[in-house]
Amino acid sequence: MIRGSIVALVTPMTDNGEIDWAALDKVVDLHIEKGTDSIVAVGTTGESPTLDYDEHLEVIKAIIKRVNGRIPVIAGTGANSTREAIDLTERAAKAGADACLLVTPYYNKPTQEGLYQHFKAIAEAVSIPQILYNVPGRTCCDILPETVCRLAQIDNIVGIKEATGDLERAAELIAKVPTDFAIYSGDDATAIELILKGGQGNISVTANVAPAEMAELCRLGLAGETEAARALQQKLMPLHTNLFVEANPIPVKWAMAEMNLIGQGIRLPLTVLSEQYQTLVRDSLHEAGII
Repeated sequence: MIRGSIVALVTPMTDNGEIDWAALDKVVDLHIEKGTDSIVAVGTTGESPTLDYDEHLEVIKAIIKRVNGRIPVIAGTGANSTREAIDLTERAAKAGADACLLVTPYYNKPTQEGLYQHFKAIAEAVSIPQILYNVPGRTCCDILPETVCRLAQIDNIVGIKEATGDLERAAELIAKVPTDFAIYSGDDATAIELILKGGQGNISVTANVAPAEMAELCRLGLAGETEAARALQQKLMPLHTNLFVEANPIPVKWAMAEMNLIGQGIRLPLTVLSEQYQTLVRDSLHEAGII
């Protein structure tokens, strides 16, 4: 089971929107140095909607190559077409990914039975461990706890990234799913509380700018060190909040550029962080002791 601080890694880009492969290697190495437990390649934060199909796979392969087995790599391979999701998942598995992260189908609004059949079909087609990803605020599609419980009975569906921030739902899932099925937070602001309730980790945006701090936060939570975990969470809360003043990954990419980790490149229709929010994000980095 993959546990702890799992970074939803950005995809660095040059000013003209091309992938910056050297910067990608740099941030991968930084995460391993700072104690990040696992990397998600080409999730929402990695700009999966604006990478073309070939680029999507190239970035996954580049991260796997750079990691070189040092920590697990989880490839984002979800799609709103079951056939496309199967193809991406097969290709990621062949490239050497340790697991795949599968977002709920977006836009076409499947039923709960459709969701069950979608994820079941992918799991049956590709044997790699698979993590469901529920983020209804982006997808207009909510996989309900009863459907998650059905899917948790499938051997290679091993967990879910629950990004609603709903701690009651998370607690319900933890109580109902098998003990070897992992519940991960996908919401930095509530992640430590989910971990303290029995979750296995956090798939994090904040970890892009605070990898050591997020690794320690998850370690404290998993160890049940409640007081210390909540104290560190309080220090990081301005980041958890202000990295979402505009749509992710706009603020986090700007913050990383401010830290000289990457350039400011981002792809349309996303744009560089609005000037009105830049001081707020910069101050959040200072408050957290990051810069």
